[in-house]
Amino acid sequence: MRKIFKLALMGLLTMSMAVGCTPSQSTGAQAGEAGNKTPDKVRVAYMPNMGSASAVVSGIEQGYFEEYGLDIELVQFAGGPAEIAALASGDIQIAQIGHGAHALCIEGEAKVFAIDALSLSDVVLANKDKGVSSIEDLKGKKVAVQAGTSSEIILNLALEKAGMTQKDLEIIQMEASGMVSAMVGGSIDACATWEPSSTTIMNQMGDSCITLAGNEDFLEQATFASGYITTDKYAKENKDILVRFAKALLKAQDYRNPHIEEICKAVAKLIEADEATILDTKNGAKWLTGEEIKASLEDGTIKKYYESQQQVFINAGRIPEPVPVEDYVMFDIMEEATSSYK
Repeated sequence: MRKIFKLALMGLLTMSMAVGCTPSQSTGAQAGEAGNKTPDKVRVAYMPNMGSASAVVSGIEQGYFEEYGLDIELVQFAGGPAEIAALASGDIQIAQIGHGAHALCIEGEAKVFAIDALSLSDVVLANKDKGVSSIEDLKGKKVAVQAGTSSEIILNLALEKAGMTQKDLEIIQMEASGMVSAMVGGSIDACATWEPSSTTIMNQMGDSCITLAGNEDFLEQATFASGYITTDKYAKENKDILVRFAKALLKAQDYRNPHIEEICKAVAKLIEADEATILDTKNGAKWLTGEEIKASLEDGTIKKYYESQQQVFINAGRIPEPVPVEDYVMFDIMEEATSSYK
């Protein structure tokens, strides 16, 4: 499932022509390090929710990527693993992923170069009319899961706390978008999902829907960071583009927080979703700002986020042994991007 959302940077080119610049001349500070050369085209993968799309949409809407000489083309995907496969094929250059797909980064399939937010939107929902009012009641029930996602991790943590595993359930592999009709129609008994599907399910099911677990139940055990990734090959050949992307992202993240409802509406338009539903998801994450990222990078907090995240995978048996976070998190890109942040 894809859809293309293009940003044409004709304003920047028109301005350059108007002042009579040649390719070797600079258009000034507003153009950043990019000068007035032809903008670098970057295809960026995102998923249709606030957690994945809000920062990049903020940057596009405010022209921050344009300032850094980047022409962003958005490509929609249903989940992180599919995005990473598209990175490997060269179909896209950058992707925004949630927590679950970071396991693939740990395994060497991609590298993280920018942190975005800390997820609070993953939940395990159940249909009370099917006799489910607790995690223990899920035994033998049909539970929809999208493998490799952060919501699956929440389900696993909730099951572990109850002395259970997925083997105690009838697991049905399903994309989050399909869980809405399956839950409302009663073909499944429960699901592990995230925004905006979770909000849609709760709104449509009303009192029949119950939340069995969520991120906030496991904050001490798990930090679910989301962020932007690329391949090792692209990073080596295009470090300058990644740094400029990360710098624009810091400005976008600063804009996002005080204008969260405005960004919700922009995301709803992009993904063709109900505006009210997306507005309901505005508190689905801790939206990091550029200031917080700079400070957390300097005091080692961001490194701890990734160490905590990796431990979740190890505890779940997803990753067999610890891997130095420096092997898959490009702190040098983050540091260069934040070095000029004010």
